[in-house]
Amino acid sequence: MASQEWLEKDFYAMLGVPQDASKKDIERAYRKLARELHPDHNPEPTAEERFKGVSEAYSVLHDDKARAEYDQIQLMKTGRGGFGGMHGGGGGVNFEDLFGNPASSGGFSDLFGDLFSRGSGGAHRRRSGAQRGNDLRTHITLDFADAVKGTTADIRMRAPGECETCHGSGAKPGTAPSTCTRCGGRGLVTENQGAFSFAQPCPECEGTGTVVADPCADCGGTGATTRDRVITVRVPAGIGDGQSIRLAGRGAPGERGGPAGDLLVKVAVRSHPLFARDGDNLTLRLPVAFPEAAMGAKVKVPTLDGPVTLKIPESTPTGRVLRVKGRGVPGKGDLLVTIDVEVPQGLSAEAREALEKYAAAAPAADRSKLEELTGQ
Repeated sequence: MASQEWLEKDFYAMLGVPQDASKKDIERAYRKLARELHPDHNPEPTAEERFKGVSEAYSVLHDDKARAEYDQIQLMKTGRGGFGGMHGGGGGVNFEDLFGNPASSGGFSDLFGDLFSRGSGGAHRRRSGAQRGNDLRTHITLDFADAVKGTTADIRMRAPGECETCHGSGAKPGTAPSTCTRCGGRGLVTENQGAFSFAQPCPECEGTGTVVADPCADCGGTGATTRDRVITVRVPAGIGDGQSIRLAGRGAPGERGGPAGDLLVKVAVRSHPLFARDGDNLTLRLPVAFPEAAMGAKVKVPTLDGPVTLKIPESTPTGRVLRVKGRGVPGKGDLLVTIDVEVPQGLSAEAREALEKYAAAAPAADRSKLEELTGQ
């Protein structure tokens, strides 16, 4: 909605275009910035906020009526527009002298806050011709394997969407919104009050610039309805628990032809009984019998795509990590296998005799470091 926030924002600077830029130049600049700043491609913390800013700037400047209104507000801010100037000498109005410092409470910005509100408390704000829809949020829970390998999932949610009857126009099928005759589609009317002329939202169209004479019965003229929606989400391989997926343009519909908001899907991942994640790698603890660790062996190891054969080198100790290439996140990670050497339990007489013979022939464990540190 148009509000006193417009006083503080330079939409032309946000898009990097001059004030006389054509609609094609504005669209070209927006597309370039949107690609650079979209959170799905730009991980910088400030990218999402800047993306929202250029989206707002584009929704205003690409709409002729909204742009004319914005330009008028900026002219009024600099004293060249709707505040027609003082009669008599002096050549202009010093707004800081009249209304105080714009940055201070009760100053110029507060004056415009009053101009762009209607009713008690300013609850009903002036709307521009086209406004971006709100972002929506939902969540999804995935199995461990689906999060690692990537998948597609259907989300069922009840949320606002474009009215299927009027296709967002707000008008009854067969009719269309008409230009407001009182304001000529600008959404603003001017009132002369002594030395000043004040622009304020048109009371006929409530600042929209258009009038719906015969509203759509299904949406009541709003252009949107709340309904059950099924949205297919493509989950990228390697997404982690707590991360979000942004679906551009799948949020709430925009007003008066404005772009739709985005849908943010927060992901929860179920745990797995065998595997865990270490970035793009999977991890697994593998029990290994003492003879296998001592003499070396080839053993079967589970992966998300079926078992593979892993070679256990001779004299492998507990805690050693062996790597199975390409068995983590597809195209990125590996499977890291941590060896757990099992100490034999309940030895038979023959096994004990064999182990005693081995112990008699084997070198003693090297405890010299302990003795050096403890002096014992």
